[in-house]
Amino acid sequence: MSAQKTLSFDTLKLKEAKDMLADDYGNLYIYKNKDFSFTKYDSLGKQLGKLMFTVPYKVQSVQNPLSLVLFSENAQEMKFVDQNMNEIQKVDFKQKFGFIKMAYAEDLQQLWLLDDSTKRLIQYNFRNDTTINSYPFDVSFDDLMDLLVYETKVYILTRKHIGVYSLKFEKLFEAPLENGKRFRRENETILVVADHSILKYDPEKGMVKIFEDKEAQIVDKNILSYFEIKANKLYLYNLEKIRETKPQTEPETRQKAAPTVTEPSSEKPAGEEGTKKDTEKKESEQKATDDTLQQLIQDTSDVQTVGV
Repeated sequence: MSAQKTLSFDTLKLKEAKDMLADDYGNLYIYKNKDFSFTKYDSLGKQLGKLMFTVPYKVQSVQNPLSLVLFSENAQEMKFVDQNMNEIQKVDFKQKFGFIKMAYAEDLQQLWLLDDSTKRLIQYNFRNDTTINSYPFDVSFDDLMDLLVYETKVYILTRKHIGVYSLKFEKLFEAPLENGKRFRRENETILVVADHSILKYDPEKGMVKIFEDKEAQIVDKNILSYFEIKANKLYLYNLEKIRETKPQTEPETRQKAAPTVTEPSSEKPAGEEGTKKDTEKKESEQKATDDTLQQLIQDTSDVQTVGV
């Protein structure tokens, strides 16, 4: 799989990155553990904003760049940040709850909190400071990486597993998953971003890999593309192009199915006429590839023009 585009990004900005996220406008966010900095760049590497923290924070999502969500287990608080990286609201959990191990912002009113001290999952409206529901949820919080609640299902991600539960603490699904970092929800699709891969949860098939590069330092995606940092360089892959050329990887338990075989064409050129047809076909394929790349660059340019 070849990169559609190498983005002109300063390697020094990528060298110490602990995590990278891409919003749907093509802006990139770099989080560094060294100084707990969280910096926003456009696709050309121009800095658009920066936050400096005194303790580690976990970035929940940047899909909506108008309201970024960050949670700190150390500080026991959640921050909401605008498109200019200015803090617009802070929710302090210390006075009202025991010890919040993980928090998920469902929207701009409701949070889901995993309280380690009471072993409960709490639905909390922070706008009016009201606890809506509280469910017994005695799961192991060791190596907990992320939490997501959607359509009465609770998704729990650890460094080595993913689990799906009902609100009554009924286990609906569990599978090993190495080095998972966070969830990403695209409409009804639940994705997991890991160190070197991105997987999709399929209720029928389990976890399906949709992108993988074992040499990558960090991977992420937005609605248009996959992104990766590899050898301190930033690469962008056309999402649609990958779908056309590379079938999705089935879960390991189902990989024994017969491989897809492409049947050869029944019509084969012969002699000079065949050579001419081969040449015309190659030129046509090359032109199609160039057109696809040009369209991707134009799409990215159009998105940047719209702005946040």
